[in-house]
Amino acid sequence: MAILKIYKTLQAIALNEFSDIVVSSQIITLSTGDPLKLRLDIVDDSLLDIFISISGRYSYHWERRLIDEGGDIYRHDNAPHEKWGQVTTFPKHFHKGSTQNVVESHLSDVPQKAIREFLAFVRQKLISA
Repeated sequence: MAILKIYKTLQAIALNEFSDIVVSSQIITLSTGDPLKLRLDIVDDSLLDIFISISGRYSYHWERRLIDEGGDIYRHDNAPHEKWGQVTTFPKHFHKGSTQNVVESHLSDVPQKAIREFLAFVRQKLISA
């Protein structure tokens, strides 16, 4: 599936199934017009970026530091950083609250499932805040 089509599918899931927490979205493109990432604006004024590459690399990144100095970040990604080699799901890992607090990631490798899992996590964090 072409990356643009994946982003459009993920965008529809976010807007239709998570409209209680996703305010708006946009597919950010490179100067060539090729899609770079999907950006979701979250109800608390935070941002969530999703990056998916043809090679299978991905990042689901919820950025909360912009709304709360010292705020949290949450990111599932599969970048094979040697620093996180001890994580049993390596190269998959989860930055839980900060860039340095890294634990196992059990996020699905299927983008349609992964976005649902991650946005359900975001919803739960917002409810419990």
